[in-house]
Amino acid sequence: MTFFKNKLTVTVIVLSVSFLVLIGYTVNKKNMTAAEDGIGKVLNSIQGVVYKVNNGLKNNINFIVNYRKIKEENKQILEENLQLKDKALNYDALKNENERLRQMLNFKNQRTEYDYLGCDIIGKSGDNWLDGFVINRGTEDGVKDRMVVVTGAGLVGQVTAVGSNWAIVQSLVNENIAVAGMLNSTRENDGVVKGYRDYDDKLLAKLYYLPLDSLVKEGDLVLTSGLGGLYPKGIKIGTVINVEEDKGKLIKNALIEPSVDFNKLEELFIVIPKNNREVKY
Repeated sequence: MTFFKNKLTVTVIVLSVSFLVLIGYTVNKKNMTAAEDGIGKVLNSIQGVVYKVNNGLKNNINFIVNYRKIKEENKQILEENLQLKDKALNYDALKNENERLRQMLNFKNQRTEYDYLGCDIIGKSGDNWLDGFVINRGTEDGVKDRMVVVTGAGLVGQVTAVGSNWAIVQSLVNENIAVAGMLNSTRENDGVVKGYRDYDDKLLAKLYYLPLDSLVKEGDLVLTSGLGGLYPKGIKIGTVINVEEDKGKLIKNALIEPSVDFNKLEELFIVIPKNNREVKY
């Protein structure tokens, strides 16, 4: 490729020199012969064509020479973009984790009458989350049956089975779990919260057995009432999203959006009573 480039350059130079010689020869002549004029036109035309071809080849050669460099630069840019995406994902994950841990720390600071044991979910105990899930803490860590499990966002459920280094937790949205509930706005504590699934299989809960004259309304916050001695008082359960009246039974039921997103559970707390070997809250 260098050979052709040099050969064309030599050709252009030769033609240019010839054309200049012809100009020098004829400059002192007032009139050029027809032959001289014709030769000049031919040389000028050939020079123009050769120059254009040489210039085009030069551009093509430069493109070919730079193509590998451009390809390497594009590859480097692509790798940098992938690294930036990975950093962005890691940043979002750390940000979400920090937010969860901050919520849990706030919960601990507000409820200092208990100790809290951190744990992680390591699997499901059945086909879905309604059947419960397995955590990586057990009797070796002081975990006992019926202990309450929470996150910084609110109530998760309770321990229903314990091994040496594992335990099964039944979640609030399981219909087998019943929690005494209280309306934060009116302090009514006559209701019982159980798991509930709507027609779209959305994981919800429902506050049952409120009196017909209850002032419950959409947007009310539902907390654990502490009645029954199992769940500590004042743990957030969820928010009322709909109120139903059963005039035949003279009661109201309230549909609840749980405070905890059961599809995104990660770090959990097991609530442990201080200075008490029995699980009594």
